[in-house]
Amino acid sequence: MENTQGILVDLYVPRKCAATNRLITAKDHASVQITICDVDAEGKMESTSTTFALSGRVRADSEADDSMNRLATRAGLLKNVWDYQQ
Repeated sequence: MENTQGILVDLYVPRKCAATNRLITAKDHASVQITICDVDAEGKMESTSTTFALSGRVRADSEADDSMNRLATRAGLLKNVWDYQQ
């Protein structure tokens, strides 16, 4: 919730799982948030980054590695790694 000045005043803002688009509750202690920083041509860290939050359910179902590959490919961080198979 925001006040009249537009400042965020909530004590807890729930996150969403990047793989399933479901809310990550406060009781989900198996969830992780991974931040991948951008690097320049010399390998030095830049000020921008990409963040992915994965729920405990995705990790428990052993889908975290496949989800990270899919999300990173979609974000342009990986090439020719994740391939959709029917």
